[in-house]
Amino acid sequence: MFRTLNQPALWVITLSAAGILMITMGARQSLGLFLSPLNTTTGLGIASISLAMAVGQFMWGAIQPISGALADRYGPGRVLLGGILLLSLGSALTPFMSTTWGLIFSLGLLSAMGSGAGSFSVLIGAAANRLPLEARGTASGIINAGGSFGQFVFAPVLQKLIQVFGWMGAMWALAIMTLAALPMVRVLSTPAEHAPKAAADEKGLWHSVKEAMGDRSYRLLHAGFFTCGFHIAFLVTHLPGEVDLCGLPPAVASWSLAIIGLSNIFGSLYAGSCVARYRSKYVLFWMYASRALLVGVYLLAPKTDLTFYLFAAGLGFTWLATVPPTAAIVSKLFGVRYLGTLFGLTLLSHQIGGFLGAYLGGIALTQFGDYSWMWYADIVLAAAAALINLPIKEAPVLRQVTA
Repeated sequence: MFRTLNQPALWVITLSAAGILMITMGARQSLGLFLSPLNTTTGLGIASISLAMAVGQFMWGAIQPISGALADRYGPGRVLLGGILLLSLGSALTPFMSTTWGLIFSLGLLSAMGSGAGSFSVLIGAAANRLPLEARGTASGIINAGGSFGQFVFAPVLQKLIQVFGWMGAMWALAIMTLAALPMVRVLSTPAEHAPKAAADEKGLWHSVKEAMGDRSYRLLHAGFFTCGFHIAFLVTHLPGEVDLCGLPPAVASWSLAIIGLSNIFGSLYAGSCVARYRSKYVLFWMYASRALLVGVYLLAPKTDLTFYLFAAGLGFTWLATVPPTAAIVSKLFGVRYLGTLFGLTLLSHQIGGFLGAYLGGIALTQFGDYSWMWYADIVLAAAAALINLPIKEAPVLRQVTA
């Protein structure tokens, strides 16, 4: 599976992108650990803090096509640099915020825009333009695994920091930790050797966006990815609350998030290899269908530490592993010239679902005292996402390879 990355330079590019994503996604996917201590300190209520985090989910997606377009036009270096600094600033300012609007500004805008600018659309687009065709599927899986490894590392570390230094000290430590991504930006600032040359009849970015939005397969891909965002945002925001409702200690939540990240390392690598062997729409079908099944099994199982850990391992295998096949479909449909922009728009759909997953989870807990209706909605949406991907008209893998 790794033979396609047979040159040291290809590994440097791939691992640098994975390292940046490890930090930006590790920071973003662990914010749910701060929900309860934030509520205890500020007294704003779970629904209000969930709203701030939901805005963050949306903004993380909204910035993706913008940062992707800027990277497509001017290169990824400055976009990544600005994103990392914004993420660090948002984390550093959060302890000073005591109102809902303040948290929306620091977590919902600054941190989310920063982590979004240093995320999938820019990193996968930058790698695709610097790697040969045969290496892109494997590289996207490795980059994606970097984000999962970040969740595996950051969740238990931040939980320990919260216990030792309080949530404010942990948030300031997070601001410092994010700056570790800066040295890796330089690698992705090198010229894009494998970027397609502009054709004489090329009509430009906005024409490509208009063409993509008119494509039925592209719209179906958006609909399925919307559900993925709903599912992930609900869990990263409210899994600690679910653990608490079950009478289990906070460490179960942090280790569950860490297990999700660890499991998704293997899931992402496997998904990257599947992109080179199977049609990506079938890979997505089985991923979404498995989520519906796993949530149903979880609802029937006794709520113990082991149940949460097994549930996390099962979900984690497909957690962010949907990214390589989704990006592969976009590149097959429209090429890689504007992949950062077009995949960024897909991620925006993902995060509209993320906004609803994070916010409605808080509303459900406030109104009904538990998350039952959210779990039921999750099952229905995951099953629908599996079916929605099947009509996508995707070129066979062999045709893509020979092309």
